[in-house]
Amino acid sequence: MPEEKSRYKAVIDGETYTIVGPKSQKHMQVVAETVDEQLTQLKVMTKGLDKEKRAILLAINAVSDQLTMRKEMEEIKEKLKQMEEKA
Repeated sequence: MPEEKSRYKAVIDGETYTIVGPKSQKHMQVVAETVDEQLTQLKVMTKGLDKEKRAILLAINAVSDQLTMRKEMEEIKEKLKQMEEKA
């Protein structure tokens, strides 16, 4: 059975986007607000860059954070596994 998708209209960096996905409206709102906030911060820090380059920097930062969290999660899972084996 296919997952039900919802639509959310968001304004990010002055542009309106329709986000479609299986997550809740609240989740999509928080994501959109976070992206908008981070783009605003990048705009202040990188005055000479255009929107596309700021978006690429944001994507690089997001993937870097994702990889870091994935590594940390794997380390936590390994520690948990070791603790369970000792018990």
